[in-house]
Amino acid sequence: MVAHLVTVERAILGGADRITQKTPKYIPFTKRFHLPLWLVESRLIRRRSPIPLDHGLLADKEGMLAELRAVRERTLAFLEETRKRDLSAYRWTHAFLGMLNVYEWIEMIAAHQVRHTKQMRELGGRLPKAVGISQNQNVFAHQPVRRDRY
Repeated sequence: MVAHLVTVERAILGGADRITQKTPKYIPFTKRFHLPLWLVESRLIRRRSPIPLDHGLLADKEGMLAELRAVRERTLAFLEETRKRDLSAYRWTHAFLGMLNVYEWIEMIAAHQVRHTKQMRELGGRLPKAVGISQNQNVFAHQPVRRDRY
């Protein structure tokens, strides 16, 4: 999931970098509408990512979290670099939500991470609870697997 977050944030940042190097295109008002970003966080609608997973990002926990921190630092640097510019005229289409401007895309990064945080908590809540396990024991060695919980 962390690799997915990195891939999506890089794609958004790459799009923002690319589009803000040009003169913004005029988008008619009627084509600027989009679904609200709270839909992303809510997880009411399940979606598959149109962006394939970069398997080169798969690593140990610390390596992947370091990569997420690095891409987040780059996102924050982009915001700092463009702080004195109005980027609201720069827009491109999200596959599900519709036309978003650069600021909405940055909000989308946050909403996307919240969405997957909720997903991780939901999955964690479904895992069997291990009680009193020593460091050398397999967590699931003495617990029956309940297939109906998955």
